[in-house]
Amino acid sequence: MSAPPLFRLVDERRVSVVRDVRDIAAVRQVLDEDPVASCMVAARVAEHGIQPSEIGGELWTRRRANESLCYAGANLIPLRGSGNDLNAFADKAMSQARRCSSLVGRADLVLPMWRRLEHVWGPARDVRTHQPLLALSGPPACPIDSAVRPVRIEELDAYLVAAIDMFIGEVGVDPRLGDGGRGYRRRVAGLITTGRAWARFERGQVVFKAEVGSQSPAVGQIQGVWVHPEWRGRGIGTAGTAALAGAIVGSGRIASLYVNHFNTVARATYARIGFNEVGTFATVLLD
Repeated sequence: MSAPPLFRLVDERRVSVVRDVRDIAAVRQVLDEDPVASCMVAARVAEHGIQPSEIGGELWTRRRANESLCYAGANLIPLRGSGNDLNAFADKAMSQARRCSSLVGRADLVLPMWRRLEHVWGPARDVRTHQPLLALSGPPACPIDSAVRPVRIEELDAYLVAAIDMFIGEVGVDPRLGDGGRGYRRRVAGLITTGRAWARFERGQVVFKAEVGSQSPAVGQIQGVWVHPEWRGRGIGTAGTAALAGAIVGSGRIASLYVNHFNTVARATYARIGFNEVGTFATVLLD
């Protein structure tokens, strides 16, 4: 008889780290049952497995990984659990030396955790409680912009101008703070070298951009959609996003993204492309 998984030896009232390779099937079960919502974590697990040193964080559980699961790294992403599980995950997060920069994921999991964390961590910079999670599994329902293409690494500087403007407008923080932008530049360069940054250029200037922020074997999650202010109102955002979504679907994946419910313009754009709502996300921005 084989030995039980290591995390099963821990008191069920406590949170433990999933690290035994024998438990990867249980982790993948959770990810596969909700591939769109779990894309951010599934991408890491698919590429690196479940070892904390490889995935940039830890996978937490209270019992079995297919019953309760939470990713804890730079972001806190609850994936499955009861109310008691979510409370335990929140308590575990509060015991860490450094808090995460955000909580993100299914609203029914994120918001209960945040209610417990807020008492200790204090007010968030922003709490976005209702973000429709959208998915597209077939060809776009509208024309695509054939000028939208993967960005080349020699176009990094021009692309960064647009990426920084988008980040400030969306997140409310300049990504260059702290280190002068070196970390953000490396991150964007990584997206470019892996073919996940897409844009339309006009005379060397970015007029549309979007990225595949996370890419699992089943899903490509679009982020950072942006149109240059002087080009807005011309349908470029719709056709450009459709081009990237079509490329994701063409690779055999589901195209996905999430959007603030009050952003009626963006929601109308995604509806024209053919995206359907498949769930609700919430995001708590801390840093």
